[in-house]
Amino acid sequence: MNTGTGGVPGAGLASVSSALLAMSRHLEVRDVLQTIVVSARQLLEAEYAALGVPDDHGGFAQFVVDGVDEEQWKAIGPLPRQHGILAEMLHDATPQRLADVRRHPSFEGWPAAHPEMSDFLGLPIADGEEVLGALFLANKKCPKPAGGCGFTADDEELLGILAQHAAIALTNARLYERSRELTIAGERARLAHELHDAVSQKLFSLRLTAQAAAALVDRDPARAKTELQQVAALAAEAADELRAAVVELRPAALDEDGLVATLRTQIQVLDRAHTAEVTFTAPGVRALPAAQEEAVLRVAQEALHNALRHSGARRVDVTLARRGTGVLLRVRDDGRGFDPSAVRRAGRHLGLVSMRDRAQGVGGRLTVTSEPGKGTVIEMEVPGG
Repeated sequence: MNTGTGGVPGAGLASVSSALLAMSRHLEVRDVLQTIVVSARQLLEAEYAALGVPDDHGGFAQFVVDGVDEEQWKAIGPLPRQHGILAEMLHDATPQRLADVRRHPSFEGWPAAHPEMSDFLGLPIADGEEVLGALFLANKKCPKPAGGCGFTADDEELLGILAQHAAIALTNARLYERSRELTIAGERARLAHELHDAVSQKLFSLRLTAQAAAALVDRDPARAKTELQQVAALAAEAADELRAAVVELRPAALDEDGLVATLRTQIQVLDRAHTAEVTFTAPGVRALPAAQEEAVLRVAQEALHNALRHSGARRVDVTLARRGTGVLLRVRDDGRGFDPSAVRRAGRHLGLVSMRDRAQGVGGRLTVTSEPGKGTVIEMEVPGG
């Protein structure tokens, strides 16, 4: 494959692996989409990349970009509407590879602060015949023939693999969001089966696609095949993680039952589903504003996920305790523990970034105490109303 550097660099293959790993670790769709966009831009050596998920009102429910800094993004203004070449990809599900997007018949211009773009590669993200969104790149970083496009047919094929990854992430997120809205036990059981079957089938197809991608690499084929075997292994791991996620689907509506009852019910399910003993206590905890209860629940879920999936813990204790008008959440496990500083240096987060963001978003704080062989304690303190 010719990407302007004589082949797909090792970092590019690692980006494909990172996209798969992100899907297997998170149910938050925006985090997954951001990983896919960053991976696509790095892999195909483009100056800009974006991924848009349309809503039902002519706009975009999600629009993720890479290559544009925050100040420039704010200056550009509101999210784009479904018009021009974006609408063409969404409605006709046709890939677009152009030497100059500005000369396309559907081009309608862009805001004053928008960066200048020339050569363009865009693909629809599809689940069967349904178009879920559009993934596109602009300004290939390579010498271009006069009036020609820097993106190649091989680039288009490789971007198609990432578009399949995005379809899996979006489909999974849709199923997960639907599951949160269901409160009838029979409906929840039906959806869990649907989630398992749909995602497992898609990930099986993904593994085959990743193996086929070896044909795109013509520089250092032995290394490429080794990397792609790892991609296949990560896809298998993603399937295992998503099966496990079925038992962690939110068991009741938070606004109906409150934080304590919702968390207690979920922990009872986890205690039955895992060999580790999972306990819960919440002496004298009062109701909190909805935003705080949502944040505490999500952090507890992420901390439980880490303890039960990765730590090898035999016991996990979850406690909610009053702190003035607020609460303190503590999740303690007796697992293998880790070095938080080493995790940060390795670029792994174990969900710690999202947990800290949730705590800070409601005026709270998160602390993590861990070391190898001595378990982990995660504490989140949030104020009351």
